[in-house]
Amino acid sequence: MIKTLLTTAITLLLTLNSTPQNNGDAILGKWTSDDKKLVVQMYKHGDEYRGKMVWFKDDDSKPMDQWTDKHNPDPKLRERKLLGMDVVTGLVHKGDSYEGGSIYEAKSGKTWSAAAKLDGNDVLKVKGYWHVKLLGRTMIFRRVK
Repeated sequence: MIKTLLTTAITLLLTLNSTPQNNGDAILGKWTSDDKKLVVQMYKHGDEYRGKMVWFKDDDSKPMDQWTDKHNPDPKLRERKLLGMDVVTGLVHKGDSYEGGSIYEAKSGKTWSAAAKLDGNDVLKVKGYWHVKLLGRTMIFRRVK
């Protein structure tokens, strides 16, 4: 009896230890920025995770669907709509984080390296940085329910 209980306990511990701490797909869904001015839909494309802008609040001078990517450094892309545009690309799930991605800042037309990490199920921390993570800025997003 004790041998069976011990074997079961060891098997359970080994199974729990080999289970990933975070399923990569846990990042999927809609997320709103802390300032409530942006909603991003995270989705999977092949082996990478991406985020597209599905709602934003800039100013009331024109409807959301009329805003274009006017600050893009590539003149050919300046007429594309912001709504529905990918702003996060290339994130790859590694352990308990997402690495190797890029984040596009439409207000400046700049692209930054990006990494992300879930803090529980309902908080997503996305860090944009230039070459060195320590010098980056972290944006907090909360899951839209």
